[in-house]
Amino acid sequence: MSAALILALIAGAVVGLALGALGGGGSVLAVPALIYLLGFTPAAATTASLLIVTATSATALYAHARAGHVRWRAGAAFAAAGILPAALAGAAAAHLPQALLTAAFATVAALAATRMLRPAARTDTTGRPAHSGKAAGTGAGLGALTGLLGVGGGFLAVPALVTVLAFEMQVAVGTSLLVITVNSLASLATRSGAAVTLDWAVVGPFTGAAILGAWDGKRLAAKVSGRRLQQVFAILLLAVAAFMLGDALT
Repeated sequence: MSAALILALIAGAVVGLALGALGGGGSVLAVPALIYLLGFTPAAATTASLLIVTATSATALYAHARAGHVRWRAGAAFAAAGILPAALAGAAAAHLPQALLTAAFATVAALAATRMLRPAARTDTTGRPAHSGKAAGTGAGLGALTGLLGVGGGFLAVPALVTVLAFEMQVAVGTSLLVITVNSLASLATRSGAAVTLDWAVVGPFTGAAILGAWDGKRLAAKVSGRRLQQVFAILLLAVAAFMLGDALT
């Protein structure tokens, strides 16, 4: 077994664990893993990440749906707002300098880690209606982020679903996977004709390990505090962001 294959399997398992347990965040590790561990260019890494995230999120979505943790109507509306921004940003990403994409990704990863380290906001249990305009704006922003940087946006979707739509945490995690899957598919559609060559001998095993990891992540979420999982992941993500930003600026 080659070193590249071993690295792909390990990285894929970590990505899947994060997506299955937290409803997001795994994709912000997929891109740096593909670039720095497996030698992908930023453009190829973001495209491969979208493929991996789509397959893994769909698998994790099925697991959460079986447990009744997906609000299909609200999630579909939230995701619909991001379809066009995801497609437009995905088309634009092919024309941007690779160093700029790397720096932007590192910045987003650092912001995501900072958000994860903050104390969790209390869920609104008053039953008041959600602010549809704010929800649509948040959905559009997540779509643009997905298309541009190849991340699913779950690390932003989960807190948005909790604070804007007043979802319980488990339901927010499950519903965010629907949003991630839709946004990733929309962005992939615009990249299908791009001249990006992917190493399927790496992408395939990476995706397979991520899918298996997503099932383990779902089980892990039922045993370990979600807050503790977020803290551990955020510290790892901060280290990755710092490394990527330093690389982009040198």
